[in-house]
Amino acid sequence: MHKNSVIEINQEAHKRNIDFLQKVFGKKVMLSSVVKGNAYGHGLAEFVQMAFDNGIQHFSVFDVEEAKIVFDTLQNKVTILIMGFVADDDIEWVIQNQIEFFVFERYRLARAAKVAKRLQQKAILHIEVETGMHRTGFEMKNIARVAQFLVKEQKNIKFKGLCTHYAGAESISNYYRIATQIEKFNQAETIIKSYGITPEIKHSACSAAAMMFPETRMDLVRIGILQYGLWPSPEVFVTYLNTKKVKKDPLCRVISWKTEIMSIKRIKAGDFVGYGTSFMATDAMKIATIPLGYAHGYSRSLSNHGQVLVNGQRCRVIGTVNMNMLTVDVTEIDHVKKGDEVVLIGYQKESVITIASFSDYSNQLNYELLTRIAKTIPRKII
Repeated sequence: MHKNSVIEINQEAHKRNIDFLQKVFGKKVMLSSVVKGNAYGHGLAEFVQMAFDNGIQHFSVFDVEEAKIVFDTLQNKVTILIMGFVADDDIEWVIQNQIEFFVFERYRLARAAKVAKRLQQKAILHIEVETGMHRTGFEMKNIARVAQFLVKEQKNIKFKGLCTHYAGAESISNYYRIATQIEKFNQAETIIKSYGITPEIKHSACSAAAMMFPETRMDLVRIGILQYGLWPSPEVFVTYLNTKKVKKDPLCRVISWKTEIMSIKRIKAGDFVGYGTSFMATDAMKIATIPLGYAHGYSRSLSNHGQVLVNGQRCRVIGTVNMNMLTVDVTEIDHVKKGDEVVLIGYQKESVITIASFSDYSNQLNYELLTRIAKTIPRKII
């Protein structure tokens, strides 16, 4: 583990977000905490333990590697759902440990039934329907055949869920496309029920869909970015605010990213800072070196215009962001010294670097920025 910075995860902030979401969706709707991408950069093992302590009982991951981390952390205390990749040689472990998983192609469906029969233990499946995302899922023309297979293999397969995923629910420009997807999903359910089988639960909503299209909440919502205190898009946030008299963000940011000053030096006018000639001092300056760079997830695109907080003041990144270091201008800070705290994301005194502003500087989505933060940086629950 690196000791050059720390990611702080605020448990109370997460609890407030969960309480808000449960109030919006209602108690009958189950929340599945989506923790793919190292829990959106928050640290998978640390985050799921904290979320469990905050009352979360269901976690959604992308692949078996992530499922194993959740399982090792919480064992069989929670439900784990794999939404994406399951290699052939991992299906046995998945079934044995009652890990639930998406099935979106005939090969995986047949493979799951075969392994389950050999193990004499049911595979717990969620049938994904292709409704218009055109990524994964059974085409509508194949739903009847899937239903027939599920009927035939009832001894080996537990038909736990029927699901789909929406193509851009965070933008009103996709309204017609999402409405069409909802209609197709309902058609698929009707076809399946005509064969005398019914899924235990239906789910289709991510964070954006759950807020923009209430009818998609169904039995379970797969909540990713909202639980971390961030909105899927400004459009979703504004849509929510327009329904409220008090225009206040109800979400609390869970993550902070902090480091410290590694060294300080003075330079004179005409000196270049860092590699190449991207920054030249026009006056005498005081500069501080920070032990972070693009290897840790601090994008090189932040060269010469990123910002950090030092002693409660905004300081500009100068020169090119290196693999393991970056330099900031601390000329205007009187009492700055080696070891002083530097905030890359979060609050310091009355100032804040938000994830939104950070991602805007680097021309990245907040999802992208968070998941690129190095896994080797320690995560600390506060």
